[in-house]
Amino acid sequence: CKILRCNSEYVAATLHLHGPGRGAAFCTALRSYSLCTRRTARTCRGDLAFHSAVHGIEDLMIQNNCSKEGPTAPPRPRPPAPNPQGFESLDICDYERSFLYKHGRPPGFQHCAAFGDPHIRTFHDDFHTCRVEGSWPLLDNDYLFVQATSSPVAKGSNATVTRKLTIIFKNMKECIDQKVYQAELDNVPAAFQDGSVNGGTRPGGSSLVIWERSPGRHVEIRADYIGTTIAVRQAGRQLSFSIRAAEEVARAFTEEQDLQLCVGGCPHSQRMSRSPRGRGRVPAETARALCREMLPVEDVYFQSCVFDVVTSGDTNFTMAAHGALEDARLFLPDVEKLHIFQ
Repeated sequence: CKILRCNSEYVAATLHLHGPGRGAAFCTALRSYSLCTRRTARTCRGDLAFHSAVHGIEDLMIQNNCSKEGPTAPPRPRPPAPNPQGFESLDICDYERSFLYKHGRPPGFQHCAAFGDPHIRTFHDDFHTCRVEGSWPLLDNDYLFVQATSSPVAKGSNATVTRKLTIIFKNMKECIDQKVYQAELDNVPAAFQDGSVNGGTRPGGSSLVIWERSPGRHVEIRADYIGTTIAVRQAGRQLSFSIRAAEEVARAFTEEQDLQLCVGGCPHSQRMSRSPRGRGRVPAETARALCREMLPVEDVYFQSCVFDVVTSGDTNFTMAAHGALEDARLFLPDVEKLHIFQ
């Protein structure tokens, strides 16, 4: 049964079709998909994936007003056979393309962020406010190690902020040399520690690249070889971290690597309430008014903003929460989960 090949060809044909003008091309892709399933019907008769595809095509044809008669796209040429080293000739340092080739569908992604006090949005959409003074791992898996170093936001305060971020892209022999990125307050460089801006001299070196989005304030690191994008920002006197990671990459760790704030959130002993108590450095109502200008939806990003402004007295924390929300808008696989309400 070659239904996965039909699925793969359909996904590849529709991957870049967006907007109102996609109609004719989308219908052509659906007819081609239907033709492919008919050609493999005899060998796929008892396959659940085959029957799901057939019913799915019928539904999509109706939803998009596609006629069953009309042009179809010629079948794509078969991918080349694996090369003698055992890797597909297809670029193995392009994770999304390789995943599509192997599985017939695009990969899934997860999002994590650490910003402000710090507040942690985990890969599982849990949301915690943490005290975590000192150095704590956000990620520790087979591909990445990310550590945040925090200190009190103000003298005598339980609340802490991230003042240093260390990101290690672990050696991947086919694609990149090990690279270390380090950001500190007032030093958000657009280069790795060795001065380079990519993954090195290996054939896939260009699959790891740093882009400067705002000089000294915002960088984006694209690690295409592991289907991952990272944003590092400075807002006021704190650093923030956001990541969009392929599910397979986010889950590539052992039981020994159990302390990862992006995976399990803050340990219970380190969690704080976001309800401002006692006298803050800025009145709560003033903080709410400032945060509402940047964050009109009163979700956890808004609550975090209010907490940070009240606790620190620094109105720049409105930018920290706003930046984290903007990263989530870009990085979240499911935009319906953008806002979290607690």
